[in-house]
Amino acid sequence: MALLVWSRKRSSSIASHAFVSALLFLILQLSTTCEAQLSSKFYDKTCPNALSVIKSSIRAAVSRERRMAASLIRLHFHDCFVKGCDASILLDDSRTINSEKNALANKNSARGYEVIEAAKAKVEKICPGVVSCADILAVAAREASAAASGPSWTVKLGRRDSTSAYPNVADSDLPRFTDSLSTLISRFSGKGLSGRDMVALSGSHTIGQAQCFTFRDRIYNGTDINASFARNRRRHCPANANQGNDKLAPLELVTPNSFDNNYFKNLIQKKGLLESDQVLFSGGSTDSIVWEYSKTPATFRSDFASAMIRMGDIEPLTGSAGQIRRICSAVN
Repeated sequence: MALLVWSRKRSSSIASHAFVSALLFLILQLSTTCEAQLSSKFYDKTCPNALSVIKSSIRAAVSRERRMAASLIRLHFHDCFVKGCDASILLDDSRTINSEKNALANKNSARGYEVIEAAKAKVEKICPGVVSCADILAVAAREASAAASGPSWTVKLGRRDSTSAYPNVADSDLPRFTDSLSTLISRFSGKGLSGRDMVALSGSHTIGQAQCFTFRDRIYNGTDINASFARNRRRHCPANANQGNDKLAPLELVTPNSFDNNYFKNLIQKKGLLESDQVLFSGGSTDSIVWEYSKTPATFRSDFASAMIRMGDIEPLTGSAGQIRRICSAVN
């Protein structure tokens, strides 16, 4: 009888140990799968020419309009910061969709939608229903950077497209041009990005442009700004809040179409056009990073590429989640 009891206990212990081992193995496998879901080789067999088609389409668009490089990088950023990199920003209004295009940070500001749609159409011709709009947008940001003499990086692929848009999240989560340093750090931290990532990504403003209303108060009433710089910028941005709101000005005056580190040199001279630019160098925790990037452009380029990869990892839809849209502006 004692032997029988011992055998039962031993069998129970073995079964319990086997169950725990199996559970741990499953958790490990799931964890590993989540980390490995995105891969630079994702389309190697299903659509091997996808990246070259996207590249040629994006390079042509930037060649036609240099400003498009900054716009496409920003479009990818505004997509990833709202519920992850899922192409939700590309969806138009419909009976079931409230578009993110109407969110405060995007309305009359975010652009390049037609460039992504054109690239998608070309990819659909060679591989129908295979390559997601989210992946095309991620590749487009890389190609836009390279077309502006900026860094390149290996884009991880395998994202799927959202079937919803999130304008309320866009309004709450996207950085604003009036944000303080602490607010910016908090916004980026909430997406798993460090302060260094934030400063590096902000460096894309070296090729961007801003509308008059976003910097009017700074150039007329700002105290932490170079006086001659402010006077210069007033020529193209009237003081009257009812005039010239959509007038554009380059965020970096010296080489506005070239991806370099002049943006950081400007911040040190108090020549940041937006309040959210200048706070990166205003006696706070990010001053040292701005100094470093202003002195070592290679470090900035490397950090920017790494930060773009990390940003592309924000909450992607993979596996059977979402869908592969036939066109980027509407769900299937």
